[in-house]
Amino acid sequence: MVDEATRQVQQRVDEIYRAESRRVFATLIKVLGDFELAEEALHDAFAAAVEQWARDGVPSNPRAWLVSAGRFRAIDAIRRRKRFDASLGEVARRLTEAAIPKETDDDEWAEDDRLRLIFTCCHPALSPDTQVALTLREVCELKTEEIASAFLSAPSTIAQRIVRGKAKIRDARIPYQVPSIADLPERLDSVLAVIYLVFNEGYSASSGESVTRPTLSEEAIRLGRLLVDLLPDPDALGLLALMLLQESRRLARTSPTGDLILLEDQDRSVWNRQQIAEGTALVGRALSSQRLGVYTIQAAIAALHAEAPSASATDWAQVAAWYQVLTQAQPSPIVELNRAVAVAMWQGPLAGLELIEGILAEGDLTDYHLAHAARADLCRRLGRTADARESYERAAALARQEPERRFLQRRLRELG
Repeated sequence: MVDEATRQVQQRVDEIYRAESRRVFATLIKVLGDFELAEEALHDAFAAAVEQWARDGVPSNPRAWLVSAGRFRAIDAIRRRKRFDASLGEVARRLTEAAIPKETDDDEWAEDDRLRLIFTCCHPALSPDTQVALTLREVCELKTEEIASAFLSAPSTIAQRIVRGKAKIRDARIPYQVPSIADLPERLDSVLAVIYLVFNEGYSASSGESVTRPTLSEEAIRLGRLLVDLLPDPDALGLLALMLLQESRRLARTSPTGDLILLEDQDRSVWNRQQIAEGTALVGRALSSQRLGVYTIQAAIAALHAEAPSASATDWAQVAAWYQVLTQAQPSPIVELNRAVAVAMWQGPLAGLELIEGILAEGDLTDYHLAHAARADLCRRLGRTADARESYERAAALARQEPERRFLQRRLRELG
C-alpha cells in the first residue's frame, strides 16, 4: 500500500510539474532575485513534495506550497554557504523577511509573475536573439535543441546566448518587473517575437512524436491575451488573431493515430468556430489601424483560410498577394516559399515549382525540409516522379518530427 500511495503521489507531482512548474519558477525568481537559485529551489521544492505529500497529502494549493517550500530551501542553502561567504548572511535575512504569496492570493500573484519574467528576459540590455532564446528556455522550459530548431541555429550557439543572458541580468541588476506604460511599446516587439516562437513550437513541434504541443500553444495564447489587455497595440492584436486562427485548426491536423493531415485534406467541420470568430474580429480591429505589422498580415492570410469552405474555394490570388506584402515587410526565404505554394494553388503547379526551384538555388533553404517537401509535391502533381522521389527522400532525411517523417515516407511509397 505504501508503494502504491507513493506511486500515486509521484504521478500527481509529475502532473503538477507539467502544469505549474513555470509559474512556480517565475514567482521564485521574483522572491529570490536570481535565476540559478530559483532553478535549484524549484527542483528542491518538487523533491520535497514527493516526500511530504506522500505522508501528509497533497495541499489544497500546490502552487503556493511549492513556492513557500522553494524559498525556505533556498534560504537553508544560502545559510550553509554563508560559512564561506559572509555576504550571503544579508541575502538570507532579506529572503526570510520577503513576502510570499498567500493561498488566498493565488490568482492575483499568478496574474502574472510569468509576464514579469518575460519582460525581464526581453530587456533591451540583452540582444534580440538572447531575449528570445532566454525566454523560451526560462519561461517555457524548451530544451536548447528545440530552441535551436526554432532559430535554425546550432544548439551550442543557443546555449551560449542563454548563459550570457542570465549573466547580464544578474550583473546589470535588471529589474524583475513589467515596464511602465510609457516604456512598454518599445519593449513590445521582442515580447511578441518570443510569444510567436512559443506558439509555433506548440502548433508545429520542431521534433518528437507529436505534431503539436498543445500546452505551449495554449500558453502563448494566454500570454497574448495578457498583452492585449495590457496594451491593445495593433501588432499585439494581430499576433493574438494569428494564434487563434491557427489554433482553430489543431484538432483537424492529425488523425486518431497521430498522423499528419495537410490543410487541403482537413475536415473543416471540426475547426473551432469560436476561435475563428474571435480571431477574425481581431484581424478587423488590427487592420482598421492602418498599420500593417507582420503578425497582422499573417493573420489576414489565416483568416482567408478560415473563411474558405474548402482548399479549392480559397482565394489563392489574395493569399499570394498578402504574402507579397509580407515579403516586403519582412524579407525571408520562408515567406517566399509560402508565396510560391500559394501561387501554385492559384496559377498551377508549374508556376509554383519555378519559384521554389529559384528559392532553393539561392541556398538559404537547402536544409529546410518543408522546401524540399513543397518541391516534391509539385513535381508529383506534374508527373515528374523521379524528381518528386528525390525531393521526398531529402525532406524525410531532414525532418525531425516523426509524424512529418511518416507522411513523407508514405508519399514515397505512393510513388511506387
